[in-house]
Amino acid sequence: MAASGAAATDLEVIRGKRAALFFAAVAIVLGLPLWWKTTETYRAPLPYSQISGLNALQLRLMVPITVVFTRDSVPLDDQEKLPFTVVHEREIPLKYKMKIKCRFQKAYRRALDHEEEALSLDNVKEAEAMLAEQKEQSEGSLTVFVISEHSLLLPQDMMSYIGPERTAVVRGIMHREAFNIIGRRIIQVAQAMSLTEDVLAAALADHLPEDKWSSDKRRPLKSSLGYEITFSLLNPDPKSHDVYWDIEGAVRRYVQPFLNVLSAVGNFSVDSQILYYAMLGVNPRFDPASSSYYLAMNSLPHVINPVESRLGSSATSLYPVLNFLLYVPELAHSPLYIQDKDGAPVATNAFHSPRWGGIMVYNVDPKAYNSSELPVRVEVDMVRVMEVFLSQLRLLFGIAQPQVPPKCLLSGPKSEGLMTWELDRLLWARSVENLATATTTLTSLAQLLGKIGNIVIKDDVASEVYKAVAAVQKAAEELASGHLSSAFVASQEAVTSSERAFFDPSLLHLLYFPDDQKFAIYIPLFLPMAVPILLSLVKIFLEAHKSWKKPEKID
Repeated sequence: MAASGAAATDLEVIRGKRAALFFAAVAIVLGLPLWWKTTETYRAPLPYSQISGLNALQLRLMVPITVVFTRDSVPLDDQEKLPFTVVHEREIPLKYKMKIKCRFQKAYRRALDHEEEALSLDNVKEAEAMLAEQKEQSEGSLTVFVISEHSLLLPQDMMSYIGPERTAVVRGIMHREAFNIIGRRIIQVAQAMSLTEDVLAAALADHLPEDKWSSDKRRPLKSSLGYEITFSLLNPDPKSHDVYWDIEGAVRRYVQPFLNVLSAVGNFSVDSQILYYAMLGVNPRFDPASSSYYLAMNSLPHVINPVESRLGSSATSLYPVLNFLLYVPELAHSPLYIQDKDGAPVATNAFHSPRWGGIMVYNVDPKAYNSSELPVRVEVDMVRVMEVFLSQLRLLFGIAQPQVPPKCLLSGPKSEGLMTWELDRLLWARSVENLATATTTLTSLAQLLGKIGNIVIKDDVASEVYKAVAAVQKAAEELASGHLSSAFVASQEAVTSSERAFFDPSLLHLLYFPDDQKFAIYIPLFLPMAVPILLSLVKIFLEAHKSWKKPEKID
């Protein structure tokens, strides 16, 4: 009876050991992997090596130049060498991690019959009109016509001419080093029409250190897919002034043609408003000598903030907003003038704030107060106003006057207010800026995801990263090939995809979920189950270890 009880007890002990081993095996072999797999942070693979390689990216900006020689522009021996191609490359000296080289590829050839006929005229405008009818040039390319040094097409004291389109004229020379001399003149003209250090430094202002290139770095607007332009009429004294402005007609005649040309850079929307009792927020000072009021230059930054709270357009906009304000001063502070840093009145009576907009003060003619009762009817001269606002708009986009070489005649702008090569130069700058922005965004995103391992990387985020990397590489290739339009489109895609990936909301879900919170959640779940299994395993191990050490009896 005792033997059977002992046998039953041994059997229960064996069953208990087997059960403990089974539970431990299930927990270790099945439970832990399943828990690990179901609770792990999903991280789609990213091209980290390609992103790190973008920091060492070298941009080669190729400007195709077609150089056309007329019959008497160079010696006959040199004409017999045509056609051939010359490449001039130089590095842009900017303190930036991305190396930028400008490559001017000059294709020399003889002039065709219709080109000879056009360039034999005595009026450069008529010659340009004839040449423009024959061929349409691609974005970013230039054509330079080399004429005889005694040609009457240009004034005798002028060595070169830059037209409103993608064309220029350079005087030739009868010299044994004619090609070298003319080549240097062509490079000077081409640089003024395409790429200079100042243009690229302004485009990369946010990415460059505070140095000599960044003294005016806040002037150009940042690249964007769209812009909103708001024209506001500020009438702080409607009891004295009944102001009328034909803003719709002015926008249609002056602003819209300019924006149609700029449509390659982004989309534009224009609106207008009239604000009554809107003050500048700065008390003008009275000048007894001229019996007028003035705003000093050091007080101009304080003018914007009080007015901006009344505008209300930037709070609801997805794109950068440009504000152009026409301020008619109240009767108590009329006339009102803006002074420069030397204390002299500004000719336009206006000023602009980089990346914000511009303000123009419009004084009422003093004679109007003598001929009628209040309120005085004020008819705004929209031609004068739009001249100021369009010049400010050019400055806000970084379209400054080019630095032409000596003895170079610069043509006036077209009716749209913008030369064709100025648009190309803006596209060059915007393409480089977009590539720099996309590269910085991708690098920052890769560093963030590499340091914080519990951020979820979804497949759509990884897809945007791959698209951005591919777009950066494509834009760099198109720039090196001289395809400016497609390079700009690819650079916009790079910025859009990189920022869409960087600001994806899914990247923040587990960003602030530290490890101590994980332990606080999982310990109450696993501890009650793990303690009995661990104690049973320890007991089994100790009993087995004791049985191994027990000496065997020898009969």
